[in-house]
Amino acid sequence: MTNSERASYIRGLMDGLELDPNAKETKVLNAIVELLDDLCVTVDEIDENMAELSGQVDEIDEDLGDLEEDYYGLDDDECSCGCGHHHDEFDDAEFEVTCPSCGDTIELNDAMLEEGSIVCPGCGETLEFDFDDEEEPEENGEE
Repeated sequence: MTNSERASYIRGLMDGLELDPNAKETKVLNAIVELLDDLCVTVDEIDENMAELSGQVDEIDEDLGDLEEDYYGLDDDECSCGCGHHHDEFDDAEFEVTCPSCGDTIELNDAMLEEGSIVCPGCGETLEFDFDDEEEPEENGEE
């Protein structure tokens, strides 16, 4: 049952009570039911506008995807690093590493680091990441 149908049902229940139209309570109840009717119309309009906006955002998202694909030369099926994942190598880039073999700078994000290694897109060398929390022993002669 929609909100509008529920408001109509409440109005019908109220009409069935055969309340005195001059009573203060009846005037309050009538005002509440009129407010419910107005709110239902407003909510219906908001729902329609939201559906329209959602459709427009979907169209914009598709257009942006096409532009990104054209600009970055990326296929939707995989990113340019050749890892086979569905991500853009520029998304959420937080770290930069320099390949020791070819000197290329590679931008990495947390997900890429968690994998433990990455293949350098420049030379194909596998770069491994080790995040041991062990601290290096101090070199002050004490153990």
